[in-house]
Amino acid sequence: MSNGAGRPVGRARTRVQVGRQAHGDLERRGGAVADAVGDFVHRLRADRTNRALRLSFLRAAGNNGDLHLAHADSHCMVLLLSTDGGDEMRVLAVRDGARARDELARLTVEINPVSGVVEVVDQSEVSANVVALLDRSEDSAPDEADGTAPLDASPSKAASSSLAGGLRTPLFGGYDDRTLTELGVVPSLLPTLRNVSTDEQFERLLNQNLPELTRDVLLALRDRVDPEDVRRHITDQWRAEEDVNTGDWARAARRAVSQAESDDDAVLGALGKSFDAWRLFLHPEQQRLARGNFKGSAKVTGGPGTGKTVVALHRVLHLVDRLPPGHSRPVLLATYNTNLALDLRDRLGQLGGDALLRRVDVKSVDALAREVVQESCQDLGRPLDDEAAMNVWHTVLAETGLLGYDADFLDAELKHVVLAGSCGSWGAYRRVGRSGRPRISTAQRHDVWQLVQAYKDHLDAPPRQTTYALIADQAASLEQHRMARFEEQARYKDAAGGRDLIHREAGSGMWLKPRYQHLVVDEAQDLSASHWRMLRAMVRKGPNDIFLAGDAHQRIYGSRVVLSHQGIDIRGRASRRLTLNYRTTRQILGSANRLIAGASFDDLDTGTDTLDGYRSVLTGLAPQFWRAPDRLSEMRAVATLIKERHDSHGTPYSAMAVSVPEGGSAQEFANVLARKPYFLPVVELGKDGVPSDLDAVRIGTMHRFKGLEFQRVFLSCLGEGQVPHQRIERYRHANPIRYCQEEQRARSLAFVAATRARDELVVTWSGRASRFLPADADETAYNATDLLRQDGPPSGASGSAAA
Repeated sequence: MSNGAGRPVGRARTRVQVGRQAHGDLERRGGAVADAVGDFVHRLRADRTNRALRLSFLRAAGNNGDLHLAHADSHCMVLLLSTDGGDEMRVLAVRDGARARDELARLTVEINPVSGVVEVVDQSEVSANVVALLDRSEDSAPDEADGTAPLDASPSKAASSSLAGGLRTPLFGGYDDRTLTELGVVPSLLPTLRNVSTDEQFERLLNQNLPELTRDVLLALRDRVDPEDVRRHITDQWRAEEDVNTGDWARAARRAVSQAESDDDAVLGALGKSFDAWRLFLHPEQQRLARGNFKGSAKVTGGPGTGKTVVALHRVLHLVDRLPPGHSRPVLLATYNTNLALDLRDRLGQLGGDALLRRVDVKSVDALAREVVQESCQDLGRPLDDEAAMNVWHTVLAETGLLGYDADFLDAELKHVVLAGSCGSWGAYRRVGRSGRPRISTAQRHDVWQLVQAYKDHLDAPPRQTTYALIADQAASLEQHRMARFEEQARYKDAAGGRDLIHREAGSGMWLKPRYQHLVVDEAQDLSASHWRMLRAMVRKGPNDIFLAGDAHQRIYGSRVVLSHQGIDIRGRASRRLTLNYRTTRQILGSANRLIAGASFDDLDTGTDTLDGYRSVLTGLAPQFWRAPDRLSEMRAVATLIKERHDSHGTPYSAMAVSVPEGGSAQEFANVLARKPYFLPVVELGKDGVPSDLDAVRIGTMHRFKGLEFQRVFLSCLGEGQVPHQRIERYRHANPIRYCQEEQRARSLAFVAATRARDELVVTWSGRASRFLPADADETAYNATDLLRQDGPPSGASGSAAA
């Protein structure tokens, strides 16, 4: 068999990859087409000479690449790039229907000169749906009900309505061809781009499944980002590591940028499923982190939805792939709590199957600490939850008569000063640094030290009790002792000329070695100093020892930890930041970013972190703002909006969630939504999660929303005095540092909850709007009482411009 160009296509196992744009085609076409393509890839991989594939030569792409057409089934066809004599094939595009062959044949396929990636553009479709779009009148605006209006409409209208000689000014007329192509815009799109002069045309262009780099650059330029900033935050992340030869198709096909090997059934199972696809695919700025080689520890930070967890999972896969054969588990994947650990294990299984899971420990840091202490045969005692631990503090204060101290302050002092500083004596506590903690006198320190000792004595009294913080501190000490013994043994062995020390090691009661070879940590911002001391002691310092992913903007537990003080050096080239959001629309992201505007956040070490360059390539509905006169009206309005989304738009109840600041509010909302006249199915989010197949509206505190995502999120109770809670006012003058910490934690909570929304964010409150919302929110928000009277603004509108 030949390919029509004289090149033989022999019977051999073919390596098949599916391009990112092909995944986009599948997402738009639904499950049946995705299933057909998945089956096609299986058959192509097994035997490309199979006549049932109906593989036919289309045209030569260059000296070392050919384009082919093939039938996935009777209604669906794919465009393939073949290189290396047919041993390597890439699915570039998918079409279905009677015109599938013609549509695929007319596609422009080229190599991007910046990224070196094979990209596809449908020139005919772009012309039909973008260039030929009739211009609207000068004062027309996009239909806000469709969610196409930008958050700040005035500059956009001014730009697209500027007239010269009766013609609209092209939106990208200020950038010449060289600037655009150097930034990464695919060259074949430039003629079309010169005809785009309205926001409606631009939105249509974005809907054409453009190459991702082109889409990202154009969105940034449309948002008036300076080209140099676009180059730094976007283009340079995509830039190939070597000079790009736009005629070398074999080299371009070998670049793994935004592609995944479909030799794994898990990848084929994700075809056309966007959520799973994000779990398996790597953006260029992610790939270099996941597969890089570091001299020591490394860190990746980034805002919500930037794929930090995806990078961590691929990092685990990369580290395991480099291990020699064996049955041990030398790699640890750790995170903050048990629910997140279970999710990570499930996702890691999707990525690499049982073979990968057999070489990795996936645990929460508290579960890991308990195992370490139990392994030492020490009496743990019964761990107390946060509320019970606080009750012990109240008891100690009453017994000692030192009622002038605050239980919350004492608990934080124990965790973030005494334990973090390994203060085993009064002298050590008196001298320890207090970065980020309120200043107190020496006399007050002495009182606190006495209270801490009384607290520990109370826990030690029968029946023995403890806290997770104390367990972590105990585990850290045990692991540090273990590592110290190992290092001593290693030094003794080196001095003995490298000979095995069988009798010495046997006499120690154990074969001394570090617990792990590599550590990967997700949600790093929420771990305590004790957790980090334990983890640092579990792996020997060396190449690729610790890889962590986190974001201080999402810190909702614990306090700031300077990792360099814990022996983890992540400065310089070992520290990278992700900026591209895959989950949240630009409109929602803009509102969420304003929730934390003006606050300063650390970089998990001694520096600061920002969200400069943080962006999304997704567009959608602008957030809605609803104001109610009282709590009951607010809850009824939310119930009405949820029911309308379900009945009129078909949104499953399980794809919607109500996020509130506190548990009491969650119970109130659940009661109102479930009662007459709404009778909505609801379920409260608990520490054990909710079955994914339960079609009910999720209701929970902002803390519970950590790591989750929903199609539509109702961020409720965002009134002044609720977010942040009025109880922090007692610290405003008495303890300014504590006040700032509590206010920043409240900002981070609201930020985390808002960024759980994929398609729509609805913000509601009763009374006066939170200070975190726009200053004019109360004046510009929709009135919930109008909605309840059924004669107010339509609930499907894009929402207040206050967003």
